[in-house]
Amino acid sequence: MSMGHCPEQRSGFEVTKDWNGGDQVVIRSPKGASVRVSLQGGQVVSWRNDRGEELLFSSSKAVFKPPKAVRGGIPICFPQFGNCGTLEQHGFARNKMWTVDEEAPPLSYGDNNNKASVDLLLKPSDDDLRCWPHSEVRIEGLETLDYLDNLIQRERFTEQGDAITFESEMDRVYVGSPSVIAVLDHEKKRTFIIRKDGLPDIVVWNPWDKKSRSMADFGDDEYKQMLCVNAAAVERAITLKPGEEWTGKLELSAVASTNCSDHLDYPGRL
Repeated sequence: MSMGHCPEQRSGFEVTKDWNGGDQVVIRSPKGASVRVSLQGGQVVSWRNDRGEELLFSSSKAVFKPPKAVRGGIPICFPQFGNCGTLEQHGFARNKMWTVDEEAPPLSYGDNNNKASVDLLLKPSDDDLRCWPHSEVRIEGLETLDYLDNLIQRERFTEQGDAITFESEMDRVYVGSPSVIAVLDHEKKRTFIIRKDGLPDIVVWNPWDKKSRSMADFGDDEYKQMLCVNAAAVERAITLKPGEEWTGKLELSAVASTNCSDHLDYPGRL
C-alpha cells in the first residue's frame, strides 16, 4: 500500500499521508513491528509484525475519504454497532477526523521493551452534538447485577455492560448492589462516589426526551443535565420487630476522576 511522501517526524511516531491526502499515524515498536492508524475514524488500517508481515486486512479499494468509512482494519464503532434510530451505520466515530493528543506522552515502552503507543482524541463538533446530544456519564459498580426494569412491569434482567451508560429512557432497580457506586462525568472530569449502608438496592432513572416533554414540572431538555442514582430497599421490605432498630446511611462525595480509584473498593474498580 503506497502511503504518500515526506513523512513528518513527531516525538517517536510519524505522520504520513494516505492516497487521498489524509493523515495517518505510524508507530513502531523497538523490535520492528508497526501499526498504521488513519486519523479518519481513529482506525487501525495496518499491523505488521517484526518480520514485516501484514496481519490485518484492509481493502485495496478503501476510499480513505469522508463521508465513506474506511473498509477493513480495526474500526471504532461508537455509540453503537449496526443501525440505531437516526444514527449512521455503526455510529459516527468511525467517520470523523481524530487528532493526536499533543499533551500526552506520544510514545511509551513496556517492561519487555517491545510496546509503543500514541493517544488519539475525538473532539465533538457542533454537528456531532446535534445528532448525539447526550451526557458523557457512566455508572460503575453495578456490573453483572440483576435489575428490575420498571419500564417493562419490573421484569428481571442481568446487566451485561461493563458500565451503565445512557442513550434512552431508563428506570431500573439494581438489587443486592455493593456498598460503593461511582458515577463518572467524563466531560467535567469529576466522579461522584456513593457509599451506602442498610440500603441494599440502587435505583437508576433518567426520563430521556419523550418523558421529559410530558412532565409539567420538568424542563424538556433537563434530562441531559441530571441523573437519579438513589440507594433504596425495593425488592425486599425491611421489617422490624418491636424494639428493633434500623439505620440507613448514604454518603455522597465528589472527587477528580483521576483520583477516584483511591475511593473505590468494589471488584474491577477503575
